[in-house]
Amino acid sequence: QVQLVESGGGLVQPGGSLRLSCAASERIFSRYVMGWHRQAPGKERELVATITSIGSTNYADSLKGRFTISRDNAKNTVYLQMNSLKPEDTAVYYCNIRWVLTGVEVWGQGTLVTVSS
Repeated sequence: QVQLVESGGGLVQPGGSLRLSCAASERIFSRYVMGWHRQAPGKERELVATITSIGSTNYADSLKGRFTISRDNAKNTVYLQMNSLKPEDTAVYYCNIRWVLTGVEVWGQGTLVTVSS
């Protein structure tokens, strides 16, 4: 089974940037949707952005313009570029993949992003 490993989280000041990475343990085949989600303390997990196997992207309305999802197929990796970070972006960020035909879903362990001065 594919495993996902997130990295790139850390402490950043308000207005700063971070790039998160989500590396898959093997090449991914078939139609899929990969995404980033986040869960802030005391809140439910929410969608941040998704990218499909054909490269279509989707973003949470509140994050459009600040966050960008992309992928490098050669490295089996999906990225989340986060700019103009705000304290309210503080959360654990999770990567996941869902195969369209089977509905099977795999999640990473999460990486903590803290936005604070």
